[in-house]
Amino acid sequence: MLKRFCNWLLCQKLGWTIEVTEEHPKKFIICLAPHTSNWDFFYGQLYNKAIGLNSNFMMKKEWFFWPLGSLFKKMGGIPVYRQKHTSMTDSIAESAKAADSFRLCITPEGTRSRVEEWKKGFYFIALKAGIPILLYGLDYEKKVIRCTKTIIPSGDLEKDMREIKLYFKDFKGKNPENFTIGNV
Repeated sequence: MLKRFCNWLLCQKLGWTIEVTEEHPKKFIICLAPHTSNWDFFYGQLYNKAIGLNSNFMMKKEWFFWPLGSLFKKMGGIPVYRQKHTSMTDSIAESAKAADSFRLCITPEGTRSRVEEWKKGFYFIALKAGIPILLYGLDYEKKVIRCTKTIIPSGDLEKDMREIKLYFKDFKGKNPENFTIGNV
């Protein structure tokens, strides 16, 4: 019932189209871009419910205050402590390897503001865990959620990141001025 309602709300009422051609294995990372607005979270969660996908997501720890913190954790949120220099990618990769099923959504820009250099944690988690990266784009101009490419990390960071960034070059975020793929 919830799945049907969320699908109706996202596609019929709000007018979004879903274009997903990639297989979703038991374990994967979702690289979601562009991330230019808090609305991205709303549409991402609505999409997850519409297709019956349960995935965790990473969010800066400042959002995990009472009462939202409990809600975000229940929804699959993982707080990110940006000031701590811990090897979060190692511990998440180990969790992914040990789990029967693993789905984690990460926005590579790491913020809603314009950044020239993307974070690479999602890539290193996938590489260390030996799992694919599904590229998901939110295009507000066309009102489409698209996933038509999967990347298997090769270990050649520069080559793989170039391919990932080029996938997102034509997507328009809610605030398009806040999105760039940087120099590729």
